[in-house]
Formats: sequence, C-alpha cells, structure tokens
Amino acid sequence: MNNQKTRQQQRVCTIFFVYLFINNNYKQPETDLNLLSRTSGALAVLTAAVLLPLSACGGGGPADDTAAPPPSVATPPSLAPAVGAALQGSCESLAGYTYANTRITAATTVAAGTLTVAGRDVAAHCLVTGAMNTRVGPIDGQTYAIGFEMRLPLAWNGRFLYQGNGGTDGAVATAVGAVGSGGPLTHALHQGFAVVSSDAGHNAAQNPLFGLDPQARIDYGYGAVLALTPMAKSLIKAAYGKGPDRSYAGGTSNGGRHALVAGTRLPQEYDGILASTPGFNLPRAAAAQLYTAQQLRRVATDENDLGTAFSMAERQVLAQAILQRCDALDGVADGLVQDVEGCRSAFDIRQHVPVCSGARDGSCLSAAQIDALANLYRGPVNGQGQALYATQAFDPGLVGSNWASWKFVSSVGNARDPVAVGIIFQVPPDATVATRSRQFAFDFNFDTDFARLSATDATYTESAMSFMVPPGMTQLDALRDRGAKVLVVQGVADGVFSSDDTRNWYEALTQAYRGDARGEAASFARFFLVPGMNHSRGGIATDQFDALSALVDWVERGVAPERIVAAARGAGNAGGVNTELPSDWSPTRTRPLCPYPAVARYSGQGDSEQAENFVCR
Repeated sequence: MNNQKTRQQQRVCTIFFVYLFINNNYKQPETDLNLLSRTSGALAVLTAAVLLPLSACGGGGPADDTAAPPPSVATPPSLAPAVGAALQGSCESLAGYTYANTRITAATTVAAGTLTVAGRDVAAHCLVTGAMNTRVGPIDGQTYAIGFEMRLPLAWNGRFLYQGNGGTDGAVATAVGAVGSGGPLTHALHQGFAVVSSDAGHNAAQNPLFGLDPQARIDYGYGAVLALTPMAKSLIKAAYGKGPDRSYAGGTSNGGRHALVAGTRLPQEYDGILASTPGFNLPRAAAAQLYTAQQLRRVATDENDLGTAFSMAERQVLAQAILQRCDALDGVADGLVQDVEGCRSAFDIRQHVPVCSGARDGSCLSAAQIDALANLYRGPVNGQGQALYATQAFDPGLVGSNWASWKFVSSVGNARDPVAVGIIFQVPPDATVATRSRQFAFDFNFDTDFARLSATDATYTESAMSFMVPPGMTQLDALRDRGAKVLVVQGVADGVFSSDDTRNWYEALTQAYRGDARGEAASFARFFLVPGMNHSRGGIATDQFDALSALVDWVERGVAPERIVAAARGAGNAGGVNTELPSDWSPTRTRPLCPYPAVARYSGQGDSEQAENFVCR
C-alpha cells in the first residue's frame, strides 16, 4: 500500500515539475498566440493534476495520508479612493516650475465657465503649457519638441488622467479628458481630474513628414507617453503638495492606443486604462484601408470618388439584409444587432443580399459589388491567402457617414491612411506619398510592401510594429497584480479599426489568464461592444455613455462594470444630436453595453426603448 502511494506521489511530482517548466518557459507575449493558446490548455490540465497531494515532492519526510493544504495565493490589492486637494499658492507661480528638458511657456488661471460640457460649466482651473525634449532632427533639420498643456483644477479630486489624442497627432488638443462616446455629458476635467494633453512630439506643420525623423516616429508611438507621465506627476505634486492618488490613461482611436501604451509600458504608473476604439494594431489597420481602397476601386464608377462604389441606397440594401437576418436575435426587432456573434452564422452576404439581374438601380447589389464587400469584410490577404489584419463584423451601422468617410475618403486621402503607411510606418519612408496618396493606395502590394511595416534599417532601428503596438497585450500581470483595471470600448460598425481585431485580443487575453489563481482576465480587463457605432461615435447607435466613471468605480470601489448604460442622442440631447438616428427610435432610447461575450437581450417585458428591460447574458 505504501509502495503504491509512493509511486502515485512520484507521478504527481513529475507532473508538477513539468508544470513549473512550462509555466516558466512559455509565458509568451502576444507575438505567438497560437503557442500561447496551446500552452494554456496544457497548463489547465496540469493544474488539475497538481491539486493532488504534493507533500512528497520536496523530499525529506515520510509520506502520510493527509493531503497538504493548497498554497496560499495572494489576490491583487484593492486600491483606495483618491483624496482631493486644493491648489497651493497661485496658478501663475507654476510658470517657474522646473523639470529636466522642459520649458514652461505659460501658467494662467481659467475662470469657471470658460469651458463647458453639455451646457454645464467647467470649474476654475490652472492651465500650464510647455514643451519637452526640444531638438533638431538630423535628417530633415526640423525642430521637434513634445508640446503639452496641463489643466489643474483649483479644487482637485486627487486623480490624474493622461489624455491620448487621435489621428497622426500634431496638435495639443484641449486637455479636458473627453475619452470616449458621442456627445459627452461630462469629462475628466469637469469631474475634477488633472489632465495632460500633448501633440505627441511634432506640430501640425510637420504632419505627416515627421515620419522621416526616427525619434519623431518613436515619440508618436510611445516616447511622448514615457516622457510626459513622470513630468505631469511631478507638476501635480508641485501644484498640490502631493502626487496623484490614482492615475488613469484614456483616449479614443490612436488615443486609445496611447492609453494602452501607458498601461503596458508604464504599468506601475497607472491604475486604470480606458481605451475607446483603440487602434493597437494601427499600422496593419492603416494598410487594411489601402486594401479597402483597392476593392472599392473595382466597382466604383469613378475611381476618383470611391463613394460611387456603393451609393447610400445600396448601403441601405446591405443594412436591411443584415437586419432581416440578425435584428431579432436579441429578442426584439429594434434596428440594432446586439448579438454580433450570432449574426456571423445567421447572415451570409453571398446568400442573403438581393442580387441585381440588370443594371444597378439602388434596390440590389451587383455580383461584383457583393464580391468586393466580401473581400473588404474578410480583410487583406497576401498572395498565399494569409490574413494580414482582421475580419470585420457585418453591422447595419455601415450607413453612417463616419463609416463612409473612412472607407471612401481616408483610404486614399493625403491626411490619413496612405501617408501614415508610406511615410510614418514603412521602412524606408517615402515622402512622395504625400502628393500621390491615391495612387499609392491603389498600387500597394500586399506581398512585397506590407513587410515594410515590420522592417528596420540602420537609420530606422524600430519598426512600426514595434513603436506603435503596445507590448505584451496578453501578459498584463504587472497591471493585474497591483490592482489596476483595463476597460476597452469599441463600435461594431467602426470603419477603420476592426472590432474583430479587438475581440481577438480579448479572447487571447482570456485564454492566457484562464484558471489563473490571481485573477482571470475578466477580473481586471473588460471589453464592451457598441452595436451600430462608427469610429468612436455616431452611426446608428446608442453612443452616449460614461465609461470613465465606470472605470473609477471599478478601480477605487471594487465595483466591476456588469453593464454600462448608453443613450441615443435624439432631439434635445444636451451633448449634441445624432442626426442619423432612425425616425422610429425614441429620442431617449437607452441600451446596456455588456461585457463581452455577454449580449444585451430583451427580457420580453416592459418598454423595449429602455435599458432597464434588457439583460446581459
């Protein structure tokens, strides 16, 4: 009997040490998600096995029939709420603030009511402007600096927000901390946060040719975040006599990517990350737009106007076909497709869209149009059929003007995707793309040119996929273990950053932390889809919500967001009316945004225009 027990313990020990080997050697970053997925599965099996007695694994003592108690696992700490403070001394005295490689240009008191949000006054605050790390670029001779402004409430709530801005940056956006949703009713500055905003290391006149400068590329990607964070916290301490109790990073679009950069590159500095519509695979997303342009060109009646590929009437044909198959999957036909995953199997563009038997007349789509759309929603592939970005989910929000702008204009324009790919992201950069963006998009070769996004050379030693993509997106232990939280929100009908790409990341994160005793993914990171919403806002959607307050409640009060109530911006909305909403919607319609993979489903009782009658499941 004892020999049998010994053999059993030996087998358990073997399993245990194999478990340790795998755990120590295969905690991979997101660069190999397939391996991560396979390893996580193995770990789950082995973890179950090692729950057997392990008393003999350490040797030295006789075996007995009493199982050793499981080792204690420390859970991440709860973070205490921030405590406010008043500005010490005068605002103007902060003009004398000093910090390494930093020049303060002004410090001015801004009276209450100078800024407003949704018709409400923003309280009095101190505006500090300046620049960091001024230098002359060795390639183009341009003077570069990280321009910034910081707004410091006279009555501060003890919180700091790093505001990430959008697009290719180049301007210091007003530091109010409006970090997501359409027509915000409040924002971080209005709530009493100290907020910093920057131009990410270049000015508007340098856009997009700052991509010729290697350091300007890095500042745009992550360098500005790394430089500004300690400076901003130091300035806060100088202003209030203490540093921030709680620090947050938030933003929309590229600003959402900046927020994730803050969380992954400076995990010890941030307690909460709010990433709205984050383009964390931004170089690939921008290249996917060039693929979109190529598909649209095939069916456009005028290649100089890609909107002729699909008229509004034709987009409505597609939207109605999606609604017919998917609208009621959530329990009510209301013009919204809440069950995004269910729609994937319910709708097939090659089967469920009316096909023209003759000329295009706005009541059908031609076979060529359907083929182009199928390719567009599948995403770019190379000559071997390998996917280079992500799929996109079919959603009726494609009738939105913002969706159309990204697809028909930005995909070939000289201010967005082609110049980003050709000048900022690829190695070597090509300055001529600024004057031939349309042709560059049409000619982009996904077998040869796409690889330049990951290329380096002696001058450009970091690739776009290195300086733009937040590192370790599926290994967030440093955030999780100190009690920090991550909240990501994205519209399903985003015309530029695929919500499927974000979903794929969240599923990989979920898999990486499955069975983790210190907390699975949902304990510190949640992802919310907004059906019908275009890029950041707009579309056929309930796009007005306050995710920042939900994040603060989660970080500082331990209240995990089981739903976030979102409202339609109909007539009379204080944050601004969304003129694209269907006429049969209530102007005050609300819906719960549910943490993925839960879906907002109608309970079957009560007014279907109100969120209270929907459940997340």
